[in-house]
Amino acid sequence: MSREGVGSVRLRRTQLVVAVAAAGFLAAACGGGGDSRVVAATPGTGGAAPKTPVSASATASSPAPSGSAAPTPMASTGPGEGALRVLAISGYAEWGGTDSTVNWVKPFEDQTGCKVSLSFYDPGLEATPAGASLGQFDVVSATPEIAGRLIDERTVSPINTALVEGYEKIPTHLRELPAYTRDEQVYGVPYLWGIDQVLYTGAKPKDEGALFTGKGRVLLRDDPLTIADAALVLKRRGADIKDPFDLTPSQLDAAVDLITSNKSADRTFWRDPIDVVEGFASGSTRLAQGTPYHLDVLKTGNKPVKALDGRPLTGWSDSWMVAAGTAHPSCAYQWLDWTASAQAQGPAAAWTGLAPANPAACTGDAKRVCADYHVGEPAAFKGVYFAARPGDYAQWAERWSKIAHG
Repeated sequence: MSREGVGSVRLRRTQLVVAVAAAGFLAAACGGGGDSRVVAATPGTGGAAPKTPVSASATASSPAPSGSAAPTPMASTGPGEGALRVLAISGYAEWGGTDSTVNWVKPFEDQTGCKVSLSFYDPGLEATPAGASLGQFDVVSATPEIAGRLIDERTVSPINTALVEGYEKIPTHLRELPAYTRDEQVYGVPYLWGIDQVLYTGAKPKDEGALFTGKGRVLLRDDPLTIADAALVLKRRGADIKDPFDLTPSQLDAAVDLITSNKSADRTFWRDPIDVVEGFASGSTRLAQGTPYHLDVLKTGNKPVKALDGRPLTGWSDSWMVAAGTAHPSCAYQWLDWTASAQAQGPAAAWTGLAPANPAACTGDAKRVCADYHVGEPAAFKGVYFAARPGDYAQWAERWSKIAHG
């Protein structure tokens, strides 16, 4: 199925379950971000036929040999090379193929002369055998889990942030997240971020632990880092946990025990954001792990859904990274300039329902998303534990696989 086919099917489904919501708003809510179906396409073709999907593990080539020198940042850039190969999370680089009015790739091409070749991947398929290496691409958008892996394997280069126009406009809190910084080097330019909330209908749950112990149908995000949400519940209840993404073996055991403690749980594990909207809109869901934008969409559809508003919460921030040994370094840095700008992040936020890293992007269609996440307000990041790849991520992934797929 082509990207435009994916987008239209998702929109039609949403209109069925939340018919009273504005069609344009729903298109932005569910048109692109977080899509679990993966295609590759080239801008300007009107949505090319799908190529072989690229798994998240395909974003990394073989680990660097032990003792090899770490990549170093570029000292300067020159004229653009005229081409750029982009590996993006679905919905993070729209070229008009899904919706002719949604296109922030062509303006980049027109401005820089760098012709973009786009490929998409599903970050939820990290365990899938690699079908390609990052060496086939120049830039990649990465989740915290994948960013940590690429840094460890030295398949991405540190970034000379002085060469990235607009970098300083991104809040310091996001720029310094450990997900894409290492040894005083920066490896990622923040792009979009979000937070996890407990959404519910009916009686208010006692606390966030109801996600794991409550009655009725519950929707959990299908991601090993959901374990951190259970760890945060334990922290709220007095456990000596400093960071829910950095757990000792016994703390990891305790978090998994909490998730699996409800033997009669009626749980569904979601990867497509539409499942959360559909679950509440149909009345089949009691509790869900969701986002402020999910809540906004449902409220727009007059659905009686609320969110527990206490903090701390978990969150994440995705970034753009440059492949080590990129064949098009100047175009790669021009892409970093572009994706850090309000002109790119505004449409991306409106399309995905995630908050832009650059507060200047909070105009036009992105204003509503920014309001959902309180972008630019002093308390926006207060009490939010942002995800970073756990050092023992393989253990997290193995434990989660048994919980969700087991």
